Amino acid sequence: MDEREIYRMKETLRSVTKKMPLAVVVGIIIAVILFFRPFVQIGAGERGVVLNFGAVQDTVLGEGLHFRIPIMQTVIPVDVKVQKSESEAAAASSDLQDVSSTVALNYHIIPDKANIVYQSIGLAFKERIIDPAVQEVVKAVTAKYTAEELITKRPAVSDAMKAALTDRLLANNISVDAFSIVGFSFSKGFMEAIEAKQTAEQLALKAKRDLERIKIEADQKVAAAKAEAEALRLQRANISADLIELRRIEANLKAIEKWNGIMPQVTGAGAVPFIGLGGSEKTK
Repeated sequence: MDEREIYRMKETLRSVTKKMPLAVVVGIIIAVILFFRPFVQIGAGERGVVLNFGAVQDTVLGEGLHFRIPIMQTVIPVDVKVQKSESEAAAASSDLQDVSSTVALNYHIIPDKANIVYQSIGLAFKERIIDPAVQEVVKAVTAKYTAEELITKRPAVSDAMKAALTDRLLANNISVDAFSIVGFSFSKGFMEAIEAKQTAEQLALKAKRDLERIKIEADQKVAAAKAEAEALRLQRANISADLIELRRIEANLKAIEKWNGIMPQVTGAGAVPFIGLGGSEKTK
C-alpha cells in the first residue's frame, strides 16, 4: 500500500465521519474503549502485575487508575494485604510423643515484589508455599522439645517457629506479620501422666506446707515451755525468808477470821488452836 492509497483511505474516513452525527461518533469511541479496555483500576491493598503478550514486566502498578496498551498488555491484580492462614500439623516431640498442633500465621506479599511472586509462584502461593512451609517448620521445631517443654516453654517454641517461617517465606518474597500457636494436643496416655504428675506435685507441696506448719507449732510450744520454765526459775529465785513469814502470817489471819470463839477441849502438846500465836506470848 503506497502513500496515495493511505491518503485516499484517510480522506474516505474523514468524509464518512463528517456525514455521521456527533452522537454516533461518540458512541463508536465509547464502544471502542469498552471493547479494548485501555484503562485498568488497581484496588486498595492490591498491586498490578503488567504482562506484555504474557511476559511479566518489571513495572508494578500501584493503587488507582492506569493506562494499558490494548491487546498487547494485560494487568493482573495481586492482593498484598495481610492474610491469615490457620493450619493443623502432626509432629513428634523429642521424647517421641505424638503432638497435634494448631497454628495461625499472618503474612503478606511484599508489594514491590508482586511481579516476582506471580512469575515464580503464581496466585496459588498459599497452597504452594505457605502450607508446606508451616508443616515443615512445625515438625522441625517440635522435634527439638520434649512434650512437657512444649507446654512449659510455649513462648520460646512459638518464637522459634516464627523465626524459621520468616526466613523460609522471605526467600519467596512473602513477609510474616505474626505467628501464634493456637493449641497443642497430646495422646490420652500422656495427658493422664501429666495430670498424675501435677497431682503428685500438689500433694508433695501440701505435705511440705504441713511439715512447715507442724515445725512452727513445735517451735512455738518449745518457746512457750522455755518461757514458763524461766518464769518458774525467777519465781523460785525471788522466794526469801521474809516472804515465807508473810505467807505464814496471812494463813494465821485467815484462821482467826474463821474462829468461832470456843477454845478447843483437848489439851496437850497436840492441841494448837492457832499456829504461831504462842511465839508472841513467849516474847512477853
